[in-house]
Order: sequence, then structure tokens, then C-alpha cells
Amino acid sequence: MAVTTAPPSSDPSQAPSLTGNQLRWPVLVGIGIASLVLSAGIWAAAGSLSPVRTIIVAWLLFAIGTVVASSVVEGGRKAKDRLATVLVSSAFVLALVPLISLVVATLTNGLARFDAEFFTYSMRSVVGAGGGAVHAIVGTLWVTGIATLISVPIGLLTAIYLVEYGRGNLARAITFFVDVMTGIPSIVAGLFAYSLFVIFLEPGTKTAIAGSVALSVLMIPVVVRATEELLRLVPNELREASYALGVPKWRTVLRVVLPTALAGLVTGVMLAIARVIGETAPLLVAAGFTQSLNNDPLDGPMMTLPVFVYRSYVDQGSDAAAYLERAWTGALTLILIVMLLNLAGRAIAARFAPKGR
Repeated sequence: MAVTTAPPSSDPSQAPSLTGNQLRWPVLVGIGIASLVLSAGIWAAAGSLSPVRTIIVAWLLFAIGTVVASSVVEGGRKAKDRLATVLVSSAFVLALVPLISLVVATLTNGLARFDAEFFTYSMRSVVGAGGGAVHAIVGTLWVTGIATLISVPIGLLTAIYLVEYGRGNLARAITFFVDVMTGIPSIVAGLFAYSLFVIFLEPGTKTAIAGSVALSVLMIPVVVRATEELLRLVPNELREASYALGVPKWRTVLRVVLPTALAGLVTGVMLAIARVIGETAPLLVAAGFTQSLNNDPLDGPMMTLPVFVYRSYVDQGSDAAAYLERAWTGALTLILIVMLLNLAGRAIAARFAPKGR
């Protein structure tokens, strides 16, 4: 019995495949170009031609044209798949637009004062142009560093208890209060820290350590949640193998569980630091602000970068442009610090990640 095969289709919009006809990439490029031209023509006829409007309408026309062409050539199932792809891609692009806009705006406005003076001078006795933010940068490092020293041990030990030891009502109560602390407004944390130090010190006292305590209230639940989930991901087989060798539980946690989850723990801590390093309200209340460099976290108010940006924007003097430039440069510096922290966290996580064959 002779078997005949159909000749390949000469239609340029179709291409043979194992699963059926498919749209070729020149067709998709043609749909994109046609959508862009049609969108530009529509807005030009309306008398309000602009790049943003043109791109938005062109994207909508491209999505419609792609789905229609796919339904004709590839069938309804593939058309639905292409529609889902277009929707997911659109959501991704929309998510990137605010981020890219923020970065571009910060770079454009912040590079004007991104110089040596900004990183070596404070604002003491400076009125108008000039000055810098070295006092705010040092204050941010002090406050965030102390908050990290307070939060990481507490959060890590709490997560270890919940995963390895916690059972019954106490564990459920701790989990409940951690969830409650996750949603606490930052200004409430600042008021708590300020009130706590007012009890032991004189009223009106604002110090860096008080700001660190306020940030710790916000940081601890993030560390607990991140650490708890990572410890639960450690395979129970590792624990059971350690117990079978006669290793006590505390040593198993210390020598087996924690090293296995170390890479993720570092990443979780870095995310928690990035979460609190940009807080302004609690530091305004608890740490205060100053125009001078203060290296004593236990005595006197201390300026931080978020508060520096806020004060530069709100309290504009006679030379408003100089204050705005300092505010933008402070915001750019804060973004760079967060980026460096994330890069350092990724490097440490990659260095200590479990190596598999």
C-alpha cells in the first residue's frame, strides 16, 4: 500500500512542526510593525501623537493581532497560550516601569551632588549650597548595624525554637505574635522605642540606640519568618542521620541544620536589613536629627540617610535647588547601599551554598 505525504505548505504564515502549524517569527515582526504604524496613525489623526501613547496602543494592537493570527493558523488552544503569554509579558513590563522610572529619576537628579564633598562633609554651619551627608551615612551604618546585632540573634533563636523544639500553646502564641509584629506600622515602633527610653532616661531623649530598637521591632519578625521557612526546608534525613550517630539535638542544629541553611539565612538577613534601612518615621521619633557628625550611639540625636532626605526636601531654605539636590543624592546613596548589601548577600550565599554533585 502506497503512502503519500502532503507537500509542505507554501503559506509564509505557517511552518511545519511536530504539533501542527505555527506562526513564523517574520509574521510576528510584521504584526508588530503594522501595529506600531497604525497606532502612530491613530494618534497623529487625533492630533495628540506621543511616544508613550503610541507604544501602549501598539502593544494592544499587537496582542489582538497575534491572538487572531494564532487562532486562524495554529488553532484555539495555541491562541489561548499566546494570549496568556502576552498577558504575563505585559504584567512583567508594567512591574518594571516604576522601577526603571525610579532609577532613572534618581540618577538624573542625584548625580549632580554625587561628589567627594557630599561624602566627606556634614551640614554643620552650612546654609544653602554645599555641605554633605557624611553624618547621615555614618548614622545609618550605626543605627542599622546595632539593629542587626539585636535582631539577628533573637530572630534566629526564635526560628530555631519554632522549628526544632516548639510544640503546643507556647509555639502557637509565639507564631501569632510574630504575625502581629509583621503588620505593625513603623511609626508605632518608633513611639514604642521612644517611650521605652523615656522611662529610663529623661523626657525628650533621642539617641541612635533608641532608633536601633525601633528598627529591631520591625526587623525581628522578618528574620523569624525568613529563617523559619529556610530551616523547614532542610531535609529531615540529615537530622535523622545525625541522631543515628548519637549526636545530641543541639549539636545537630548547630553543626548540621544551620550550615545547610546558611546561604538562605544570609539572604533572609540581607532582605530584613533592606526592609528597615529606609525607614524614616521611627527614626524621626526615636533617633531625632542633627546637622553634625555624631559617633556616639548612646548620647545625643543621630542623623540617618532617610531622615536626611526627608529634612532636605521638607525644610528647603532660600536656595531650594541645593536642598533638593542633596535630597536626591541622599536617595541615590541609600539605593546604592541597599544594592551593595544585596550583592554582598548573594556573594555570601553563593559561597556557602551546599555543593551537590
